[in-house]
Amino acid sequence: MLYINETLGASFCLFSVILGAFASHYLKNIISDSAIQSFEVGVRYLMYHGLVLMILPQFYLDINPLVFQFFVAGTCIFSFSIFLLSIKSLIKINLNWLGPLTPVGGGILIIAWIFLLIELIVPFIN
Repeated sequence: MLYINETLGASFCLFSVILGAFASHYLKNIISDSAIQSFEVGVRYLMYHGLVLMILPQFYLDINPLVFQFFVAGTCIFSFSIFLLSIKSLIKINLNWLGPLTPVGGGILIIAWIFLLIELIVPFIN
């Protein structure tokens, strides 16, 4: 059996720890405080949703795969756009086009949570 969600979740958590350490030991000295705060938001959301992807399948085996797909897509778009925007002063490429993607990723995460709530509530209604 493939454990895709759990593997992605563990990967998200791993990258969260690595990127958090990178930010606190290296980036904090070379980017602004507001950029560090933004970067930390991305790290937190990566960890939170990594944990969701690892833990949720252990308790609810019949959740629609779309829920997990939205969690993965939303987390990637949200967190990684924040990471890149936070370090844009270090990269000599215009990354301003990423700004509108961050709320899109957040919106996808909101949809994922709504889908999850529906998946958990509907069996009790029927």
